[in-house]
Amino acid sequence: MFIHTRSIVFAFFSIVTGLCQLSCKKMLTVPAPSSSITTSQVFISDVQASAAMAAVYSQLISGGGQLAFSNGYLTILGGMSSDELFYYGQGDPNILGFTPNQLLATNSYTGTVWTSAYKAIYLANAVIEGVAASTSSGLTDSARKELTGEAKFARAFSYFYLVNVFGDVPLALTVDFNKTRYMARTPVDLVYQQIIQDLKDAQSVLPPDYSAALDQERIVANRWAATAMLARVYLYTKDYPNAAAQATAVINNTALYSLVPDPNKVFLINSKEAIWQLKQGTAGYFNNATPEAFTILPAPVRTAVGHYCLGAPLLNAFEPGDLRRQAWVDTTDNSNGGTTFPGSTYIPYKYKIGISSSVSGGVSSEYYMAIRLAELYLIRAEAEANGAAGGTGAAIADLNTLRSRAGLPALSTSLLQPDVVTAVAHERQVELFAEWGHRWLDLKRTGQAHAVLSTIATKQPWTGDYQLLYPIPPTEIQSDHSLLQNPGY
Repeated sequence: MFIHTRSIVFAFFSIVTGLCQLSCKKMLTVPAPSSSITTSQVFISDVQASAAMAAVYSQLISGGGQLAFSNGYLTILGGMSSDELFYYGQGDPNILGFTPNQLLATNSYTGTVWTSAYKAIYLANAVIEGVAASTSSGLTDSARKELTGEAKFARAFSYFYLVNVFGDVPLALTVDFNKTRYMARTPVDLVYQQIIQDLKDAQSVLPPDYSAALDQERIVANRWAATAMLARVYLYTKDYPNAAAQATAVINNTALYSLVPDPNKVFLINSKEAIWQLKQGTAGYFNNATPEAFTILPAPVRTAVGHYCLGAPLLNAFEPGDLRRQAWVDTTDNSNGGTTFPGSTYIPYKYKIGISSSVSGGVSSEYYMAIRLAELYLIRAEAEANGAAGGTGAAIADLNTLRSRAGLPALSTSLLQPDVVTAVAHERQVELFAEWGHRWLDLKRTGQAHAVLSTIATKQPWTGDYQLLYPIPPTEIQSDHSLLQNPGY
């Protein structure tokens, strides 16, 4: 086993510069910089190659110093596109277009989602190709396998969100500019095939623990992170038996994973519920806060204006006494903002460290949760309700496990299949709210988006279901004549 432990809080130092000096321009059409460090220089040892992989993790959590698809935008933008969040107040027209689902093709935020995902993919491809091309004896076989597995996991993770946000997307599996410069969009089902293959490859070589990370922190993708992502992907592609099987494999690993009894402690560092977390730095623009919480939480909490606020559809979905609402929802008094921001609003409060409580260089008590165990119970329940082994009885049992943690009464074991499917959707709504756009993606993949969203008052007039996919950045289309815009934009 490759045992060189790593801390993933890396600055974008020379190795990262050598791998990719990507700007926010056309992510598929930027050739490698002439000053880049060559593969032979970067992938000469386990330490050097590990630093290259650290650059991938750093891109995912830092976004290069801004919000990106993987450190807050999926939660914020997806939350507004669905029925979770609304933007409270006046501001950039680009952000105001999400709550009513009235986006323009030129929206800068959707463009950032695209470019930041392809940045992560480029860096992952650089690791995969760099390891494969290296002939250095200083790069051990175990390091080659694990680093390639981590990079394939990161690539699959990034492509999962790209296809769910944009639909068909170019499937770039190389850093070779000549091969990616004029790529057409690849059909979603073919992208999913690659995602599944990458995750299987990662699953087969990654360690079953967190030994690759310093202090055993859950910040490096391992076998179980790949397994959990496979469960999610199989659910999305309606392969219910495999979704249930992969979810069960994770759930049964009770030595590593268990539901945290207190909802307030779910998102802490090394939470037993954490399958994979992203570790933010402790300095820079976001200080020691997760970028998402730094952006969402008012400063200070409870007495300042909250701009990204929870809407009535979510708040009304909670049952009386639900501990998740008590722990993960807070209010803020907007009166300090003047008459433009009257009254109180509700805010997501899963993360407690925001802009006002963050400290430059300070120790953080929470990392950014990317995959957690509760989702695996929900994946298995949905798969069981749709024909996987165990059927509706097992699905109800899985839902009741989460409801028990939330302080709610158990669901009746006599529920019929359609009612169980509805119950799964409900539990996903209140368990996974304000996390990675789960609600937005759930409404789309289950075919409920039009029925739920088109009747919401703040989304009138409903401009069309084409808004269920975000627009391809026009700058990408201008640079690549093979790219076509999503219909309606």
